[in-house]
Amino acid sequence: MKSLVGWGLRGVCFVLAIPLLYATVEAQVVPGTGVKLNQVGDDFEEESWKWVQNGAKASREQDEQVRSPLGVSSNRRWFESPKRGMPDHIVRVETPAGGLPGSKGALKIQTLNSGVPGLNSFQMEQDDLIMACSSRIGMISVSRNPSCVTRVYLPPFDRWEDRSGSHFGYRIDLKTTISEKEKKFFFTKTVKKQEDYWPGYFIEFHSAHDGRFREDEAYLIIRGNNLGHEMRSLKLSPGWWTLGMSVTGDGRVHFYGRQGVGNLTATDLLHSGTPYGYVAEHFATHFFNSCNTNDGQTWSTPIIIDDPTIYTTH
Repeated sequence: MKSLVGWGLRGVCFVLAIPLLYATVEAQVVPGTGVKLNQVGDDFEEESWKWVQNGAKASREQDEQVRSPLGVSSNRRWFESPKRGMPDHIVRVETPAGGLPGSKGALKIQTLNSGVPGLNSFQMEQDDLIMACSSRIGMISVSRNPSCVTRVYLPPFDRWEDRSGSHFGYRIDLKTTISEKEKKFFFTKTVKKQEDYWPGYFIEFHSAHDGRFREDEAYLIIRGNNLGHEMRSLKLSPGWWTLGMSVTGDGRVHFYGRQGVGNLTATDLLHSGTPYGYVAEHFATHFFNSCNTNDGQTWSTPIIIDDPTIYTTH
């Protein structure tokens, strides 16, 4: 039996005991299984790779402003989120030591002015970098067992934003169908609608300057369980990590992670479930969140990613 320490929305600690029965493991798909979809994904090996900003970032979530046209990568495989905008620093860099064999390029993601352009909230805000997937190949039915994998490089702790909380996210965009009560005049009827939801990971930092923690430390946070609550998982150290998620035909999401850049295996399973209680029907894409204090002065932690890829079993 594998246990995970979970943290509720109010910071209450609980322990989740997850029985890993053989039948359950056999029903899962390790991220990276099957066929790599070359129409999407990126290895950042092109030296000409660059980000085209296209003006002020979007902030539809905060003030209903999209500010088209959106930012886009030169290879058209990435785009700015119309909901929360793009990180301010999206740059191809030399792959840090210990990365994937043969890799010469990776992508550094960092933000400064998150949130509404020109307005400092002095709160944690986040910007999104989204892989173009459904716009290139359409949404992927969960019957095809879609999965995604990425490598993430974490810098030494003295280079992190000196703030306890979420610093970086890696998530997937899933679709399901829900039923809602709709009232019109004196009548109430049940209607079905598509619901978007975004399970995944956040990288949480604990600063030694916080007063609550003896030393700098980082954890991988899974979002989330069937109620949407976050669960604390792996303790992270600076260097390379491999993260992945798969979605199986039964609509469940499976979370995997390991230190280093090696391929994920069945032993790297961290959690399986139905985040938010939803049963997934389609996989749209995967994306990254860059988080910081929106004070106009403090840069987010510089995170580097490499080889984000999507797979299906058929």
